[in-house]
Amino acid sequence: MRHIASMSDDTNTALSADPVAMTARARDVIRLNIEALLALEAGLDDGIARACEIILSRPGYLVVTGMGKSGHIGGKIAATLASTGTNAFFVHPAEMSHGDLGMLRKDVTLLASSNSGESRELRDPLVYCQREGIPVIGLTQRPNSFLGRNSAVCLTMPQVAEACPNGLAPTTSTLMTLALGDALAMVLMDRRGFTAEAFGLHHPGGKLGMSLQSVRDWMGDRPPAPATVPMTATFAEVVSAITEGRKGAVAVLKDDGSLAGIVTDGDVRRAFSKDFAGLTAAEVMSPRPKVIGPDARMSDAIDLMTQNKIATLLVVEDDRPQAIVHIAELMQAGYVS
Repeated sequence: MRHIASMSDDTNTALSADPVAMTARARDVIRLNIEALLALEAGLDDGIARACEIILSRPGYLVVTGMGKSGHIGGKIAATLASTGTNAFFVHPAEMSHGDLGMLRKDVTLLASSNSGESRELRDPLVYCQREGIPVIGLTQRPNSFLGRNSAVCLTMPQVAEACPNGLAPTTSTLMTLALGDALAMVLMDRRGFTAEAFGLHHPGGKLGMSLQSVRDWMGDRPPAPATVPMTATFAEVVSAITEGRKGAVAVLKDDGSLAGIVTDGDVRRAFSKDFAGLTAAEVMSPRPKVIGPDARMSDAIDLMTQNKIATLLVVEDDRPQAIVHIAELMQAGYVS
């Protein structure tokens, strides 16, 4: 197993206030982290595949646990798993000894993290899992530790030096744990065929989640009908419909109700340079408007609007307008910054 040497003993003395020295120290920390990740990648074996198959074969939750810094990393791993298709949650190991072992049903899998593999708080959950036949996936640097010996699959990390000059504060070890947890989550995500649309369902909040929602989700079950006029509508009727619709545009319909074009605020302004008194909707409209289907992603709608520098976008299904999207609404909702 590869071992990465620690920094020189000189780093155990107080660091000077020299910006050059402080920058060099920061670079040393980053270099050690990079070397740790390279060692982790080089030592990875089929254990991660076996761990994934265990998780996929179990109907219950994946319960993640860890003590101290490993616990903080475990919480992030559980959150990543949960948002990418693997039902997972984090439980503090000390709480398990005081009743939360009840969360470990017979159909769950336990993912336990401990750099040393000897965290005292993990012993009760590990003994319980052995007794109840619950498989354990361990993340540790020491496969012969209590955690390693009690794991169905032990994902062993290389023994590398911590970036802490005293070798005490978890740094490289927690980074490797995080990377290994991310790797596990992404392999599981790929095996499940978890799509961007599914991610959007699990992550509706925030700009990323909203952009992955469909236009239909944005419209809701009962979207307000878009403002429409027939092709024969007068210019005054067009302006009135735009004003009442409050979307800065009106859809122009053919006799059969299908879409003929769109009249926007910009089209109205341009019409004022002509003798608009006798104009009809057909003469003012843009006959080839940009449209989008309701099942497209909101990110596609946003791209279409920004790339074409338009403020309104028609949502069309079966050649019938279903809604009008306005850029101001998207900005207010947080879709566009």
